[in-house]
Amino acid sequence: MAEKILMTALSPTMEEGTIVSWSKKEGDAVGAGDVLCEVETDKATMDYEATQEGTLLKIVLKEGSGAKVGETIGIIGEEGEDYGDLLKETAPAAKPKKSEDSGEGSQKGSQKDKEPADDDKSQKETKQDEPRAAAAPKQADDGGRVKASPLARRLAEEKGVDLSQISGSGPGGRIVKDDVENYTPSRAAASGAAVGGVATAAMPAQDRESPVSSRRAIIAKRLAESKFGAPHYYLKSSINMSEVIRARNALNKTVPEKVSFNAFLMKFAAEAIKRHPVINSSWQGDTIREFASIDIGLAVDVGAGLITPIVRNCGAKGVKDIDAELVQLIDKARSNTLKPEEYTGATFSISNLGSFGVDEFTAIINPPGSAILAVGRTKKTPVVDEQTDSITVQPMMTVTLSCDHRVIDGAAGGRFLHELSLMMQEPFRVLF
Repeated sequence: MAEKILMTALSPTMEEGTIVSWSKKEGDAVGAGDVLCEVETDKATMDYEATQEGTLLKIVLKEGSGAKVGETIGIIGEEGEDYGDLLKETAPAAKPKKSEDSGEGSQKGSQKDKEPADDDKSQKETKQDEPRAAAAPKQADDGGRVKASPLARRLAEEKGVDLSQISGSGPGGRIVKDDVENYTPSRAAASGAAVGGVATAAMPAQDRESPVSSRRAIIAKRLAESKFGAPHYYLKSSINMSEVIRARNALNKTVPEKVSFNAFLMKFAAEAIKRHPVINSSWQGDTIREFASIDIGLAVDVGAGLITPIVRNCGAKGVKDIDAELVQLIDKARSNTLKPEEYTGATFSISNLGSFGVDEFTAIINPPGSAILAVGRTKKTPVVDEQTDSITVQPMMTVTLSCDHRVIDGAAGGRFLHELSLMMQEPFRVLF
């Protein structure tokens, strides 16, 4: 008997998903556990595995199309089985997400079901109004658009890369994800770079309006709920980073791969939390939950929004172990392959904008945690020695702690931040 294949929640926070690509085609046999398609959730791209056996009778949602959890994306049943009645029921759900992220896949989903889903056919549509750089003939389809997978288009947009400058390695010269990730701009292509070597995105010739992506919508919803649901307050402190810089330089002389500054931040934060465990708590409505494990998330910009990969149990790990995990998690975050358990449930978070030249800022708490540390850049600053009144130049860093007042009182937040500052200025304090 034919059955609908429903969009399921592939992560605890997923409300809607976008079909990135189908691993099976219509008419293929499907076994339980087989990967049917790749689905982009609010945080990552994940495999959708079949839960029943049969034949994939119909792909209802084409690549680039979005569906809410519970909506139909396909039909499965016995080979040759009539599924007409089910198809009529699912017609309203087959609406493509008309966003720039979905690229050509969005255009595929807008076609009638009776039309073939192959790349050449699906791309023979009218160009968008906004100007687009001309593509090389081998990379363009009959409609003049550059041939690229939806995921490759999204990655290119995130990186600010012009697809027409990339040679595709896929069928018919189609650009795939690896082509974008391995692309190195030439000197000519970099002529429009901003000062400091950072490429600048081309300004549109006219105002441009694009739909909100599912990831951006979820970010907006959660941050609004956190900001207006949790009473935030902020504590700021300036920290002399001389000893941390010295310790990091000494460690990096002994290891093959340099340990990041963020790993040190996470380690010091974990040690300070051990002494002030209320910071590692969560408001549960009728109760306050104090977490046994210190699971610290680091906010990472992946172009289409922020994601917070989490290093679990930081209190029991050294900076080298924390850094090794962090490197892997950040790579996954940027390739959109994080698993839900790798980015949900941080008990404390850190957001570091120092590399962007930001002196100081405030950050919105990332639930279920009750605090987040905003880290600014380290810069040379005149400092007065309290004992001698002499002025010296020291590398100073400003941090701002955002706290949920329902869980963390001002004095508790102040004690934690003071402890963290002392540890970073005198790292030997971690030993006792």
